Amino acid sequence: MTLDFATARLLKEMAEAGGTPLHESTVEEARAMFAGMAEMIGPAPSMHRVENHTLVMPDGEVPVRVLTPLERPAGVIVYYHGGGWVIGSIDESDTVGRKLAERTSCTVVLVDYRLAPEHRYPVAVDDSYAALEWAGERVEELSRPGAPLFVAGDSAGGNLAAVMALRARDRGGPPIAAQILVYPVTDADFDRPSYTDPANRLLLTREGMEWFWDHYVPDAARRAEPDASPLRAADLAGLPPAVVLTAEHDVLRDEGEAYAERLEAAGVPVNFQRHDGQTHGFFTLLMLPGSERGFQQVVKAVRAAIAEEAREAAGTGS
Repeated sequence: MTLDFATARLLKEMAEAGGTPLHESTVEEARAMFAGMAEMIGPAPSMHRVENHTLVMPDGEVPVRVLTPLERPAGVIVYYHGGGWVIGSIDESDTVGRKLAERTSCTVVLVDYRLAPEHRYPVAVDDSYAALEWAGERVEELSRPGAPLFVAGDSAGGNLAAVMALRARDRGGPPIAAQILVYPVTDADFDRPSYTDPANRLLLTREGMEWFWDHYVPDAARRAEPDASPLRAADLAGLPPAVVLTAEHDVLRDEGEAYAERLEAAGVPVNFQRHDGQTHGFFTLLMLPGSERGFQQVVKAVRAAIAEEAREAAGTGS
Protein backbone atom coordinates (compact mmCIF):
# COMPACT_ATOMS: atom_id res chain seq x y z
CA MET A 1 0.00 0.00 0.00
CA THR A 2 1.27 3.49 -0.78
CA LEU A 3 1.60 6.24 1.79
CA ASP A 4 -1.61 8.01 2.67
CA PHE A 5 -2.08 11.40 0.99
CA ALA A 6 -1.50 13.55 4.08
CA THR A 7 1.77 11.80 4.93
CA ALA A 8 3.01 11.97 1.34
CA ARG A 9 2.26 15.70 1.22
CA LEU A 10 4.09 16.32 4.52
CA LEU A 11 7.15 14.43 3.32
CA LYS A 12 7.12 16.35 0.05
CA GLU A 13 7.01 19.67 1.92
CA MET A 14 9.87 18.59 4.17
CA ALA A 15 11.96 17.48 1.18
CA GLU A 16 11.37 20.81 -0.56
CA ALA A 17 12.46 22.66 2.58
CA GLY A 18 15.83 20.92 2.38
CA GLY A 19 17.98 20.13 5.38
CA THR A 20 20.81 17.80 6.28
CA PRO A 21 20.03 14.07 6.53
CA LEU A 22 19.97 12.82 10.10
CA HIS A 23 23.02 10.58 9.73
CA GLU A 24 25.05 13.53 8.40
CA SER A 25 23.90 15.90 11.16
CA THR A 26 25.51 16.86 14.40
CA VAL A 27 23.64 15.99 17.58
CA GLU A 28 22.77 19.67 18.03
CA GLU A 29 21.39 19.92 14.48
CA ALA A 30 19.30 16.76 14.95
CA ARG A 31 17.87 18.03 18.22
CA ALA A 32 16.92 21.35 16.63
CA MET A 33 15.23 19.58 13.73
CA PHE A 34 13.22 17.36 16.10
CA ALA A 35 12.16 20.35 18.17
CA GLY A 36 10.94 22.07 15.01
CA MET A 37 8.79 19.07 14.08
CA ALA A 38 7.27 19.02 17.58
CA GLU A 39 6.04 22.57 17.01
CA MET A 40 4.01 21.42 13.98
CA ILE A 41 1.54 19.20 15.82
CA GLY A 42 -0.89 21.85 17.03
CA PRO A 43 -2.36 23.05 20.33
CA ALA A 44 -2.23 20.99 23.51
CA PRO A 45 -5.35 20.02 25.50
CA SER A 46 -5.78 21.71 28.87
CA MET A 47 -5.12 19.65 31.97
CA HIS A 48 -6.73 19.65 35.41
CA ARG A 49 -3.24 19.86 36.90
CA VAL A 50 0.38 19.85 35.67
CA GLU A 51 3.26 19.23 38.04
CA ASN A 52 7.01 19.02 37.46
CA HIS A 53 9.21 16.92 39.71
CA THR A 54 12.89 16.01 39.76
CA LEU A 55 14.20 12.56 40.62
CA VAL A 56 17.67 12.58 42.14
CA MET A 57 19.92 9.85 40.77
CA PRO A 58 23.35 8.92 42.15
CA ASP A 59 25.02 10.79 39.28
CA GLY A 60 22.44 13.31 38.13
CA GLU A 61 18.79 14.29 37.94
CA VAL A 62 15.77 13.12 35.94
CA PRO A 63 12.85 15.54 35.46
CA VAL A 64 9.34 14.10 35.21
CA ARG A 65 6.13 15.90 34.31
CA VAL A 66 2.77 14.74 35.66
CA LEU A 67 -0.21 15.52 33.44
CA THR A 68 -3.50 15.02 35.30
CA PRO A 69 -6.55 15.37 33.02
CA LEU A 70 -9.33 15.34 35.62
CA GLU A 71 -10.03 15.17 39.34
CA ARG A 72 -10.13 11.37 39.57
CA PRO A 73 -8.04 9.73 36.83
CA ALA A 74 -8.70 6.14 35.81
CA GLY A 75 -5.07 5.02 35.80
CA VAL A 76 -1.43 6.06 35.39
CA ILE A 77 0.60 5.86 32.16
CA VAL A 78 4.38 6.30 32.38
CA TYR A 79 5.36 7.54 28.91
CA TYR A 80 8.83 7.49 27.35
CA HIS A 81 9.36 9.76 24.33
CA GLY A 82 11.07 8.72 21.12
CA GLY A 83 14.11 10.21 19.45
CA GLY A 84 16.67 7.40 19.23
CA TRP A 85 17.80 7.95 22.84
CA VAL A 86 19.59 11.06 21.47
CA ILE A 87 16.92 13.69 20.81
CA GLY A 88 13.57 14.65 22.30
CA SER A 89 12.37 15.92 25.67
CA ILE A 90 9.30 16.16 27.88
CA ASP A 91 8.64 19.64 26.49
CA GLU A 92 8.56 18.27 22.95
CA SER A 93 6.34 15.33 23.96
CA ASP A 94 4.05 17.44 26.15
CA THR A 95 1.25 17.78 23.58
CA VAL A 96 1.24 14.05 22.82
CA GLY A 97 1.19 13.31 26.55
CA ARG A 98 -1.71 15.68 27.10
CA LYS A 99 -3.71 14.14 24.29
CA LEU A 100 -3.05 10.67 25.68
CA ALA A 101 -4.13 11.82 29.14
CA GLU A 102 -7.28 13.47 27.81
CA ARG A 103 -8.30 10.50 25.64
CA THR A 104 -7.63 7.77 28.23
CA SER A 105 -8.67 9.74 31.36
CA CYS A 106 -5.34 8.62 32.86
CA THR A 107 -2.59 10.59 34.49
CA VAL A 108 0.43 10.61 32.17
CA VAL A 109 3.94 10.80 33.60
CA LEU A 110 6.45 12.06 31.03
CA VAL A 111 10.04 11.02 31.70
CA ASP A 112 12.99 13.21 30.67
CA TYR A 113 15.55 10.40 30.74
CA ARG A 114 19.08 11.58 30.05
CA LEU A 115 20.21 11.42 26.44
CA ALA A 116 23.20 10.04 24.57
CA PRO A 117 25.93 10.69 23.65
CA GLU A 118 26.36 12.72 26.84
CA HIS A 119 24.82 9.82 28.77
CA ARG A 120 25.23 6.51 26.98
CA TYR A 121 23.51 3.17 27.61
CA PRO A 122 22.38 2.08 30.15
CA VAL A 123 21.75 5.53 31.67
CA ALA A 124 18.42 5.97 29.85
CA VAL A 125 17.30 2.54 31.07
CA ASP A 126 18.23 3.26 34.68
CA ASP A 127 16.56 6.69 34.55
CA SER A 128 13.43 5.17 33.05
CA TYR A 129 13.20 2.49 35.72
CA ALA A 130 13.69 5.03 38.52
CA ALA A 131 10.76 7.00 37.08
CA LEU A 132 8.64 3.85 36.87
CA GLU A 133 9.36 3.01 40.50
CA TRP A 134 8.60 6.61 41.48
CA ALA A 135 5.22 6.46 39.72
CA GLY A 136 4.50 2.97 41.03
CA GLU A 137 4.95 4.14 44.61
CA ARG A 138 2.49 7.00 44.01
CA VAL A 139 -0.30 5.42 41.97
CA GLU A 140 -2.97 6.28 44.53
CA GLU A 141 -1.68 9.84 44.80
CA LEU A 142 -1.48 10.25 41.01
CA SER A 143 -4.78 8.56 40.29
CA ARG A 144 -6.96 6.57 42.71
CA PRO A 145 -6.74 3.47 44.94
CA GLY A 146 -6.35 0.32 42.89
CA ALA A 147 -5.69 2.18 39.64
CA PRO A 148 -3.73 0.29 36.96
CA LEU A 149 -0.23 1.33 35.93
CA PHE A 150 0.87 1.27 32.28
CA VAL A 151 4.18 1.78 30.51
CA ALA A 152 4.15 3.30 27.05
CA GLY A 153 6.47 4.85 24.52
CA ASP A 154 7.18 5.45 20.85
CA SER A 155 10.27 4.35 18.90
CA ALA A 156 13.22 4.49 21.32
CA GLY A 157 10.61 5.21 23.99
CA GLY A 158 8.87 2.00 22.94
CA ASN A 159 12.19 0.24 23.45
CA LEU A 160 12.40 1.67 26.97
CA ALA A 161 8.79 0.73 27.73
CA ALA A 162 9.46 -2.87 26.66
CA VAL A 163 12.61 -2.98 28.77
CA MET A 164 10.69 -1.57 31.74
CA ALA A 165 8.20 -4.43 31.50
CA LEU A 166 11.10 -6.90 31.56
CA ARG A 167 12.82 -5.16 34.46
CA ALA A 168 9.62 -4.93 36.50
CA ARG A 169 9.04 -8.66 35.99
CA ASP A 170 12.61 -9.61 36.88
CA ARG A 171 13.10 -7.20 39.78
CA GLY A 172 9.68 -7.49 41.41
CA GLY A 173 8.98 -3.94 40.34
CA PRO A 174 5.62 -2.20 40.10
CA PRO A 175 2.83 -4.38 38.67
CA ILE A 176 2.12 -3.25 35.11
CA ALA A 177 -1.34 -3.62 33.58
CA ALA A 178 -0.10 -3.34 29.98
CA GLN A 179 2.89 -2.27 27.89
CA ILE A 180 2.07 0.04 24.99
CA LEU A 181 4.75 -0.18 22.31
CA VAL A 182 4.46 2.25 19.40
CA TYR A 183 6.79 1.22 16.52
CA PRO A 184 9.34 0.13 19.13
CA VAL A 185 13.05 -0.45 18.66
CA THR A 186 13.56 -4.04 19.80
CA ASP A 187 16.81 -5.12 18.15
CA ALA A 188 20.03 -3.73 16.63
CA ASP A 189 19.78 -5.69 13.39
CA PHE A 190 19.98 -3.45 10.31
CA ASP A 191 19.60 -6.25 7.77
CA ARG A 192 15.91 -7.04 8.23
CA PRO A 193 13.81 -6.58 5.05
CA SER A 194 12.10 -3.47 6.42
CA TYR A 195 15.53 -1.85 6.80
CA THR A 196 16.65 -2.65 3.27
CA ASP A 197 13.38 -1.85 1.46
CA PRO A 198 13.88 1.41 -0.51
CA ALA A 199 10.19 2.27 0.06
CA ASN A 200 10.94 2.72 3.76
CA ARG A 201 13.64 5.39 3.38
CA LEU A 202 11.39 8.16 4.65
CA LEU A 203 11.38 9.99 8.01
CA LEU A 204 13.70 7.36 9.46
CA THR A 205 16.32 5.46 7.46
CA ARG A 206 18.71 2.60 8.05
CA GLU A 207 21.59 5.10 8.21
CA GLY A 208 19.63 7.16 10.71
CA MET A 209 19.14 4.18 13.03
CA GLU A 210 22.81 3.28 12.76
CA TRP A 211 23.58 6.89 13.75
CA PHE A 212 21.32 6.60 16.80
CA TRP A 213 22.77 3.27 17.92
CA ASP A 214 26.34 4.55 17.44
CA HIS A 215 25.60 7.38 19.85
CA TYR A 216 23.60 5.30 22.34
CA VAL A 217 25.53 1.99 22.46
CA PRO A 218 28.82 2.45 20.58
CA ASP A 219 30.03 -0.96 21.81
CA ALA A 220 28.29 -3.22 19.29
CA ALA A 221 28.65 -6.27 21.53
CA ARG A 222 26.51 -4.66 24.22
CA ARG A 223 23.63 -4.08 21.79
CA ALA A 224 22.67 -7.72 22.22
CA GLU A 225 21.92 -7.18 25.92
CA PRO A 226 18.17 -7.41 26.66
CA ASP A 227 18.24 -3.94 28.25
CA ALA A 228 19.25 -2.62 24.82
CA SER A 229 17.52 -5.12 22.51
CA PRO A 230 14.55 -6.66 24.32
CA LEU A 231 13.97 -9.04 21.38
CA ARG A 232 17.18 -10.78 22.55
CA ALA A 233 15.73 -11.55 26.00
CA ALA A 234 15.85 -15.28 26.69
CA ASP A 235 12.31 -15.48 28.08
CA LEU A 236 9.31 -13.22 27.50
CA ALA A 237 6.85 -15.28 29.55
CA GLY A 238 5.04 -13.58 32.41
CA LEU A 239 5.18 -10.11 30.90
CA PRO A 240 2.14 -7.81 30.98
CA PRO A 241 -0.26 -7.73 28.01
CA ALA A 242 1.12 -5.75 25.10
CA VAL A 243 -0.33 -3.24 22.67
CA VAL A 244 1.94 -3.07 19.62
CA LEU A 245 1.65 -0.61 16.75
CA THR A 246 3.86 -0.77 13.67
CA ALA A 247 3.89 1.30 10.47
CA GLU A 248 3.90 -0.29 7.02
CA HIS A 249 6.67 1.96 5.67
CA ASP A 250 9.05 1.97 8.64
CA VAL A 251 12.53 0.50 8.99
CA LEU A 252 11.50 -0.63 12.51
CA ARG A 253 8.45 -2.54 11.26
CA ASP A 254 9.96 -6.03 11.21
CA GLU A 255 11.59 -5.93 14.64
CA GLY A 256 8.40 -4.57 16.23
CA GLU A 257 6.37 -7.34 14.64
CA ALA A 258 8.96 -9.96 15.59
CA TYR A 259 8.63 -8.81 19.20
CA ALA A 260 4.84 -9.07 19.06
CA GLU A 261 5.19 -12.61 17.66
CA ARG A 262 7.63 -13.65 20.40
CA LEU A 263 5.34 -12.23 23.08
CA GLU A 264 2.41 -14.20 21.70
CA ALA A 265 4.52 -17.36 21.53
CA ALA A 266 5.39 -16.84 25.20
CA GLY A 267 1.71 -16.69 26.12
CA VAL A 268 1.49 -12.91 26.52
CA PRO A 269 -1.78 -11.39 25.24
CA VAL A 270 -0.97 -9.06 22.34
CA ASN A 271 -3.12 -6.40 20.69
CA PHE A 272 -1.21 -5.90 17.44
CA GLN A 273 -1.91 -3.74 14.41
CA ARG A 274 0.21 -2.80 11.41
CA HIS A 275 -0.94 0.64 10.28
CA ASP A 276 -1.03 0.56 6.51
CA GLY A 277 0.01 3.60 4.52
CA GLN A 278 1.96 5.00 7.48
CA THR A 279 5.60 5.71 8.14
CA HIS A 280 7.71 6.09 11.25
CA GLY A 281 6.51 8.89 13.52
CA PHE A 282 2.85 8.78 12.47
CA PHE A 283 1.58 8.38 16.05
CA THR A 284 3.13 11.57 17.39
CA LEU A 285 2.46 13.66 14.26
CA LEU A 286 -0.97 14.56 15.60
CA MET A 287 -1.96 16.58 12.52
CA LEU A 288 -1.99 13.40 10.39
CA PRO A 289 -5.10 11.20 10.15
CA GLY A 290 -2.96 8.13 10.79
CA SER A 291 -2.19 9.46 14.26
CA GLU A 292 -5.87 9.38 15.17
CA ARG A 293 -6.15 5.74 14.09
CA GLY A 294 -3.13 4.89 16.22
CA PHE A 295 -4.63 6.72 19.19
CA GLN A 296 -7.89 4.82 18.74
CA GLN A 297 -6.07 1.51 19.06
CA VAL A 298 -4.21 2.64 22.19
CA VAL A 299 -7.18 4.31 23.87
CA LYS A 300 -9.47 1.30 23.34
CA ALA A 301 -6.81 -1.01 24.76
CA VAL A 302 -6.20 1.17 27.82
CA ARG A 303 -9.91 1.49 28.54
CA ALA A 304 -10.36 -2.28 28.16
CA ALA A 305 -7.51 -2.92 30.62
CA ILE A 306 -9.01 -0.48 33.12
CA ALA A 307 -12.41 -2.17 32.80
CA GLU A 308 -10.84 -5.61 33.26
CA GLU A 309 -9.02 -4.50 36.41
CA ALA A 310 -12.28 -3.11 37.77
CA ARG A 311 -14.08 -6.41 37.08
CA GLU A 312 -11.32 -8.38 38.79
CA ALA A 313 -11.41 -6.08 41.80
CA ALA A 314 -15.19 -6.43 42.08
CA GLY A 315 -14.93 -10.20 41.73
CA THR A 316 -12.54 -10.47 44.67
CA GLY A 317 -14.58 -8.10 46.81
CA SER A 318 -11.82 -5.49 46.85
